[in-house]
Amino acid sequence: MFNHIMVGTNDIERSKRFYDALLGTLGAGEPLRNVAASGHTRLFYRHDGSTFCITEPINGEEATCSNGATIGFKCNSPEQVTQFHDVAVAHGGVSCEAPPGLREGDMGAVYLSYVRDPDGNKLCALHRPK
Repeated sequence: MFNHIMVGTNDIERSKRFYDALLGTLGAGEPLRNVAASGHTRLFYRHDGSTFCITEPINGEEATCSNGATIGFKCNSPEQVTQFHDVAVAHGGVSCEAPPGLREGDMGAVYLSYVRDPDGNKLCALHRPK
């Protein structure tokens, strides 16, 4: 359904260090760095048919996170969910909601964790047991 997801940052190099480590847990490699004619920098992490992008805002305004928005990353195991969480926290992210673990609800059981990146964007790591 999605081609790409892009979030803004106020510090592209801090975000690169954070996402290099975090997305590395999912198997993503180095991002493609693009400097637009306007001078703003964007990073494109491509993996498994999807693209996650980080950008300095084109309009020159401060990047802000969206209240109520969450970006979910599919993981292959509960261990990868925990690793995603722990790597995020070790690289400047902040754990939010409950610790990584199994949650049961109307839509079935899922193993997940939530963190905020250094710019405040809310990220979810999720594994749905078969």
